[in-house]
Amino acid sequence: MTVPTPSGQDGGPVGSRTLAEPTPSQVLDALRGVVDPELHESVVELGMIRHVEVDGGAVRVDVALTIAACPLRNQIREDVEGRVRTMKGVREVEVRIGAMDAAERSALMSRARRSAQDSAIAIDIPPSARVLGIVSGKGGVGKSSIAVNLAVALASRGLTVGLLDADIWGFSVPRMLGVDGPLGVRDGKMQPVERRAGSGLVKVVSMGFLAGEDDAIMWRGLVLNRAVQHFLEDVAWGELDYLVVDLPPGTGDVQMGLARMLPRAELLVVTTPGLAAQKVAGRAADMARKGHLRVAGVVENMSGFTCAHGEHYALFGSGGGARLAEEIGAPLVGSVPLDPSVAAGGDTGSPAALDPTSPLAPVFAVLAERIATEIAPLVPMSSCSARLLERVEAALAGTAPG
Repeated sequence: MTVPTPSGQDGGPVGSRTLAEPTPSQVLDALRGVVDPELHESVVELGMIRHVEVDGGAVRVDVALTIAACPLRNQIREDVEGRVRTMKGVREVEVRIGAMDAAERSALMSRARRSAQDSAIAIDIPPSARVLGIVSGKGGVGKSSIAVNLAVALASRGLTVGLLDADIWGFSVPRMLGVDGPLGVRDGKMQPVERRAGSGLVKVVSMGFLAGEDDAIMWRGLVLNRAVQHFLEDVAWGELDYLVVDLPPGTGDVQMGLARMLPRAELLVVTTPGLAAQKVAGRAADMARKGHLRVAGVVENMSGFTCAHGEHYALFGSGGGARLAEEIGAPLVGSVPLDPSVAAGGDTGSPAALDPTSPLAPVFAVLAERIATEIAPLVPMSSCSARLLERVEAALAGTAPG
């Protein structure tokens, strides 16, 4: 790996490099946030990053996969490139994909087995499921509405979607979906409440199924984290294509706990168009980076209101989503206009994304399509690490390495 150049007193490199340019060590540190989708560990810790070179703002990263034809190669390439592009001073990125030799694969296998044995959290979420955390810098931006409508829009594509209401204090998902608890228990595991959405299925878990709708949850950070951990460990999620996690607003304990418990989670940051909301949302993106989580994109909510006469009003400002996306180096996934059908649907348990009369149904359909095809597409898991590592899950049962 390229050795970083000496740094000046201000921390910036000296010589031919610009002060704003990252060092190879900083690039490597940023890449700790890229997680192998099957093994759930950083590609850095797994030894998949062979070489990092920085020259005049151009960054080249050599990545070694278990096999050259790994079906995850495009996803890992995009994750590596996207992570590096968010760094200041980077003007272009080249990611070169290669294959591990026998010794490298053996070392990766050993590490994966140790990790499986030492894992503190045995979650029931399949490795193939994409985990999308819906975050916001502050409350009042419609984060939960986005989470619910995105989940049902994804399910309407014929998918199975888990929806975890991790906003423990401010749970609202049960009412928005029109579902009730309590959660059933079978074989010592909680069973999610299910709701059909078109040709797909939404599996829901929320504190609202364990407490009354009007009950205040007066818990502090460690207890909140433990509740979320229970929802990951002790729920029989079964088969899932996506897990959508509605996180509390802000950058507190639950968000940091998610980074530890689900390091492969990817975040969608929700903001409204105004500058103040955009700046606060930027803190959520900064939290994600510090927790080595990928920011998959930005969703701008309440982007404007169009009255019955066709006049458009920017009630909450304009451009915040695009500015935030540019600032944090993530795509603007979509903009959701302000429409009464969202609030009405949330009150009655009929999400706007499932209402063919709502003007926002096609908006959420497009949002879900872009998530499923561009931002966080499902990937096959029939080969790559899972096959070559002789199904690492055997380590959890104490099976000796093959």
